[in-house]
Amino acid sequence: MSQPDEGKGATPSALDLADPALYFNRELSWLAFNERVLSEAQSPYWPVLERLKFLSIYFSNLDEFFMIRVSGLHEQLEAALPGTTSDGLSPREQLTRIGHLVRTQDEAASKLLSEDLIPALAAKGLHLRDWKSLDTDTRRAARQYFRRSVFPVLTPLAVDPGHPFPFLSNLSLSLAVEARDPETKDRKFARVKVPESLPRFVPCATFDGAADGANAQFEFLPLEQLIAANLDDLFPGMEILGCYPFRVTRDMDIDILEDEAHDLLSIVDREVRQRRFGACVRLEVDVGIPERIRRLLVEKLEIDEEDVYASRTPLGLAAVMSIATLSRPELRDAPFASRVSAELAEAPDIFAAVRQKDRLLHHPYDSFTVVQDFVRRAATDPHVLAIKMTLYRTGSNSEIVRALVAAAENGKQVAVSIEIKARFDEANNIAWARTLERAGAHVFFGHAASKTHAKVTLVVRQESDGVRRYVHLGTGNYNAGTARLYTDVGLLSASPELGEDVSELFNSLSGFSKKSRYRKLAVAPTGLIEALIARIEEQAARAQSGGRGYVFAKMNALVDVRVIQALYRASAAGVKIDLCVRGVCCLRPGVPGVSENIRVFSIVGRFLEHERVFLFGAPGEEQWFLSSADWMPRNLHRRVEVMFPVEAPTLREQLRREVIEPALADTAFAYDMRADGTYVRRVPAEGVPARGAQSEALERTLGLPGEDGRAAATAAAAAAAAPSDRPTPPARADVS
Repeated sequence: MSQPDEGKGATPSALDLADPALYFNRELSWLAFNERVLSEAQSPYWPVLERLKFLSIYFSNLDEFFMIRVSGLHEQLEAALPGTTSDGLSPREQLTRIGHLVRTQDEAASKLLSEDLIPALAAKGLHLRDWKSLDTDTRRAARQYFRRSVFPVLTPLAVDPGHPFPFLSNLSLSLAVEARDPETKDRKFARVKVPESLPRFVPCATFDGAADGANAQFEFLPLEQLIAANLDDLFPGMEILGCYPFRVTRDMDIDILEDEAHDLLSIVDREVRQRRFGACVRLEVDVGIPERIRRLLVEKLEIDEEDVYASRTPLGLAAVMSIATLSRPELRDAPFASRVSAELAEAPDIFAAVRQKDRLLHHPYDSFTVVQDFVRRAATDPHVLAIKMTLYRTGSNSEIVRALVAAAENGKQVAVSIEIKARFDEANNIAWARTLERAGAHVFFGHAASKTHAKVTLVVRQESDGVRRYVHLGTGNYNAGTARLYTDVGLLSASPELGEDVSELFNSLSGFSKKSRYRKLAVAPTGLIEALIARIEEQAARAQSGGRGYVFAKMNALVDVRVIQALYRASAAGVKIDLCVRGVCCLRPGVPGVSENIRVFSIVGRFLEHERVFLFGAPGEEQWFLSSADWMPRNLHRRVEVMFPVEAPTLREQLRREVIEPALADTAFAYDMRADGTYVRRVPAEGVPARGAQSEALERTLGLPGEDGRAAATAAAAAAAAPSDRPTPPARADVS
């Protein structure tokens, strides 16, 4: 395998790194990522329910994008904030471009559903019905079901001088009903909310007496169509003129002012309850809605016409996840069992096993139960004196939190940093905080202006030779659910230096400290960005002096301008740089004299690529790090984050074998970024089988052929038939 080229770059001091042309817009880059998710839904090499899953994720992602990112742009407009982003776009320009791109993508998603996925599902015996397609017997049974189970839940709300226009909650699906009094001929308007407490896609099997009972369990009718077909029951004696679905998206971000955060728990609790009243930022309507109804909704919701999105398919299609997760194994990815280290799982003393050597856990290939077991054993071990932990997203059913409760009840000192500002997990975390406090644990919430995003656990244990510290540091949350779906890496260690650093980190979180320098850790917001830039600049200096410089970084997003500029300078100096950025990337690769030595690619596969792995230096000079932080301003400047080294040669080799080499070699699920910001799916060389990074990781960690190898093989066939303008990426520096 080839080595990084020797540096031949020019001095980068003359570069104009403030040029907006060197940066991509963050919001538009995010939409490019969501388009890659949609591309996976379009790809025939996934089983059909997995394709439907990707479609659901596409719509779910888009909902959050409007709730957080688009709402933020509207707030900038309303506040008349001056200035532009690093790419030179104003908030108004961004909103205009977002509207164009979203409408284009939504049209592609609608076409995919109606012309591809619905027929593909039908071919496998799964049917998304509409009311018109139901036979007479099934309609009769559906009407009975409506009267029995749906009608009692509905509350039609008239809009007239005596009834003001009702409040529409975030992401609520509604029906705009237009009716006429047969006596007075007066037109009436009402809103009927589609209840969230009932299945959005109703299995026809629930309609007792459905004509085709044997197959009804795999036939589904949108709930809004069932309601629309039975409006006579809701408005007896009225003539129904029309019924039109619409859906509202609101600003769901929480903004806590510094001077009001004297009691952070109660403030966040209040803001979560108030969140549903945020300003309307998107109105989705059926494409056939009459102009008079559309104008009424725009007026009452106080929304601009440019924020109205018309759709040809059912609204709120994130809900198809309920169908995508059906128990039809032949239509989904093959299951796999995570690897469980026998040395750790079967060890009578897990602490002795960790004391023997550092352990690296690569999820989901390695089971998360090892981390849970580490905390559980600490909770019951009579020699453990204290457990300290940071919690960001734990989920609603957390074994780890229950273990911490047990530890506190067992008399151990338990100190937990809970991030109650973790977006959309605030309610869960507030509940867990109160549970831990009732058990006697010390709970603290951090600073109002920053979030604690670091993933850190410290166990303090009394042993025969004194007190010893054990640590777990990770790139992902302490959440068993996401640990089965996200790729993340964690380190278990008894390193005294790491233990001291983590102790001091917890003291700074719970008390008062201005500590910025640690022995092994780099911590944001006080020193992480400086540590990153110093290592990038070190590679640039080596390349300029005639040596070999190399950077590999795998992360979720690359946005921070200072880091991007350091990478540009390094590239201009001759450093070869490989960036595996799953989502947003504001760096423009391939610009002559600036970033021609930088390659950017993204992997979208069965698991969500979530780990942050950084490598600096050519072979023989390598420095390896893992981190909880992406290279974004919020992570590097407004969050508590940790970057920690991987020093054991065996663990470095494990990272190379399971993370870096598969990512660089992926020719099935990798997308290469062009200099114009577009992404093209990577294809293998002629005659070479396609390989996916995740299938490679499965094979290398579990010793089994990756279960997406089937998809990779089909991807190769699809790629072979693709247009010839999809180039195979150029050979790059190897890190082995």
